[in-house]
Amino acid sequence: MKQFLILFGTIFAALLFFGGDFAMAADGAAADAAGGVTTGAGLKGIGGGIAAAFAAVGAGIGIGRIGGSGVESIARQPEMAGTISTQMIIFAALVEGVALFAVVVGLLAIL
Repeated sequence: MKQFLILFGTIFAALLFFGGDFAMAADGAAADAAGGVTTGAGLKGIGGGIAAAFAAVGAGIGIGRIGGSGVESIARQPEMAGTISTQMIIFAALVEGVALFAVVVGLLAIL
């Protein structure tokens, strides 16, 4: 239940942060030359916020699992601590790279 609340709290925060275009969609509709049809700028902002939120939550879960498994492995075989730590850092960097890419794609959806 706690993870569920954290997930939706993160999504809500991202919507508040990235969804600012939603309020401006009404102004764009009045200025639209095609007879007041909305341009969908607000929906783009919400979509970008949701994408960024899911990327952040996914990266947090992934890095948490990497860290937990790595510490458990080091506890079982302390002599392999250096190798396990190096692999943990490499895989955490890969997860962060994918998450950063997803956040950038979400931000580009707004533009």
